[in-house]
Amino acid sequence: MTAIAVTIAGSDSGGGAGIQADLKTFSANGVYGASVLTALTAQNTRGVSAIQDVPPEFVRAQMDAVYSDLKVNATKIGMLSGSAIIEAVAAGLGAHATGPVVLDPVMVAASGDPLLAESAVASLLSVLVPLADVITPNLHEAARMLEAPVAGSETEMLSQAEQLLRLGARSVLLKGGHGTGEDSTDLFLDTGGNAIWLREKRIATQNTHGTGCTLSSAIAAGLATGNKLEDAISGAKQYVQGAIAAADRLDIGAGHGPVHHFHQIWSK
Repeated sequence: MTAIAVTIAGSDSGGGAGIQADLKTFSANGVYGASVLTALTAQNTRGVSAIQDVPPEFVRAQMDAVYSDLKVNATKIGMLSGSAIIEAVAAGLGAHATGPVVLDPVMVAASGDPLLAESAVASLLSVLVPLADVITPNLHEAARMLEAPVAGSETEMLSQAEQLLRLGARSVLLKGGHGTGEDSTDLFLDTGGNAIWLREKRIATQNTHGTGCTLSSAIAAGLATGNKLEDAISGAKQYVQGAIAAADRLDIGAGHGPVHHFHQIWSK
């Protein structure tokens, strides 16, 4: 049977992040991808110049169309810019069989442009976080969710992951890619106290646009193909590491270019 994953996220017109990155990642990992569009962004490697939200009722209509027809094995959620869209997505999740849910709390683009309204953070925490099997904030997103300083050590990362669990998350993958040092270190923690540190050498490149979207969608792809969550996360981490390592093989735009989603397939 064909493994199917759905991405509920915004569009990146430059192709490096959002729905476009998710669908590329699904395909690169052998999973059929369907999509629910939540926002349009006028975006390239240098930044976001405009955002147009999709009406919440149309977001829900897309969800109803996809989930009523496709047997979905996993769902990834990305950019949800406002409270009304968050509530529409939560209602849609409750109405359908979605498979495991991976929530990437997208708040700011790699360029620094905001993607989530400040007024919507509370809705994200109260409405969506408890519905997710795993949330995947980076250090800055976790700090904003907790209204705390950015974690500067592994001890602080563990403390913040524990606090995120207390907000209702079933498990957390706290991403350390925005940290410093030779290694890029992520922390997985679940409600059973299972803590796993994932360490990879930090790769020197400016072409890291879409890494968060890519990691969360790679986790969803792993879950869609039947892997356990810990194995899906480990496999996704390895896939993204390879995509970052190969990013400079691409020549895309004048700013922060994308990772190479098809590094395992393309000869270039």
